[in-house]
Amino acid sequence: MVAQGNGAHAVRGLGERWIRELAGSGGDFVCSPAGLWLALTALAAGARGATADELRAVLGVAGDEAAGAATATARALAATDGLGVATRVWTRTPVHRRLRRALPDIGFGPMDPDEVDAWVRKTTGGLIERLPVAVNDQMLLVLVNALALKTDWAIPFTREATRDRPFTDAAGVTREVPTMFGKPPSWDVWMTGGAFVLDLRCARRGPDGPPPVKVRLVLGRPGEGAAEVLPAAWAPKEARTALHADVVTIAVPRFTLRTHIRATDQLPALGVRLASTPAADFSGLSATPLMLSEAVQEAVLKVTEEGLSAAAVTVLPAPAGAEPGPPPRRLHLAFDRPFGIVVLDPGEEVPLFAGWQAETPSDTAD
Repeated sequence: MVAQGNGAHAVRGLGERWIRELAGSGGDFVCSPAGLWLALTALAAGARGATADELRAVLGVAGDEAAGAATATARALAATDGLGVATRVWTRTPVHRRLRRALPDIGFGPMDPDEVDAWVRKTTGGLIERLPVAVNDQMLLVLVNALALKTDWAIPFTREATRDRPFTDAAGVTREVPTMFGKPPSWDVWMTGGAFVLDLRCARRGPDGPPPVKVRLVLGRPGEGAAEVLPAAWAPKEARTALHADVVTIAVPRFTLRTHIRATDQLPALGVRLASTPAADFSGLSATPLMLSEAVQEAVLKVTEEGLSAAAVTVLPAPAGAEPGPPPRRLHLAFDRPFGIVVLDPGEEVPLFAGWQAETPSDTAD
């Protein structure tokens, strides 16, 4: 499965570099490393020459092999319970028939801004209302990738138990926020380095249903930021340290993260430079000279007592009992200061979404 191994390594690498860039602001954010990788890889299928070499260094693939990698990875991820993956291209210029055949799961159609917005709304289940960039007459081609996720907790939080508790943001300001309380199995919490990692199990629809995603909350040392903390969510099992606790209780804010990211600003730091200049070579995509003019992603992630919903749209316009024993060892893990959330594929390798809650949690999607 391409979603594992080299493909997963490339997505993680891209995600870690991107998170470092996003963390520079010190505020909240949510992004989809998988969504950005899928969009760039579909575009890289049409890259040639030095442009292909540049994208291969960033994505692990480019040129002819990128089409197969994008298709296989998207299909593998789409086999996850509750996760929808889709990519579509709208164009004002002819696209090579060979490339269309190489990307069989991607729809191609004439440029129509209203149709684009309707597709975004439908594909994300309404979490994202429209394309996060205005389509203008200078855009000859627009490539859009969408990821949408809806999953329930295996053990839901009890809504009646939710009550206001203090949360101290990155600036040191403390406010009361709606906080959920739970008691997960002790083995669902571990440490990686100095960070606590909580695995919030998602429900599986029937014993023979597809596997669900892995949702992990990460709490680092006080003062640590997203770049230091979030990668702990996908650290290998050998890097984990078991906690000496028999009973674990948790306190998690109810929250929503939404971010509009102009990834164009971060592309040079990610290693994508030539592709966004007039010297770009996308001759495998179209006979018309094209360059990557913008890379924009809008992502939203919402955590409630019942479960999690998330969506991201990435746009690339181109030109039983026992005998009583000793008292149990207890651990209370309160996410009452800046923390991270990561949604991984069932194989625990591909970061589908990554978010950082630095400010006072918002309880709405707006």
